[in-house]
Amino acid sequence: MFGLFKKKSEVDKLQEQYKKLMEDAYKLQSINRSDSDQKYLEADHILKKIEAIQAKS
Repeated sequence: MFGLFKKKSEVDKLQEQYKKLMEDAYKLQSINRSDSDQKYLEADHILKKIEAIQAKS
């Protein structure tokens, strides 16, 4: 209840984006392999951003 209005950190936002991209890539895997690979690449870039932010702190 008290965390209801808590603002998300940049890492939390990036982790949500990463999770969504990975889910999309998994769903596209059986339909269109090249689109799936593109989603995995985007997710990898976001993961690198997350790791860079965590390394700074």
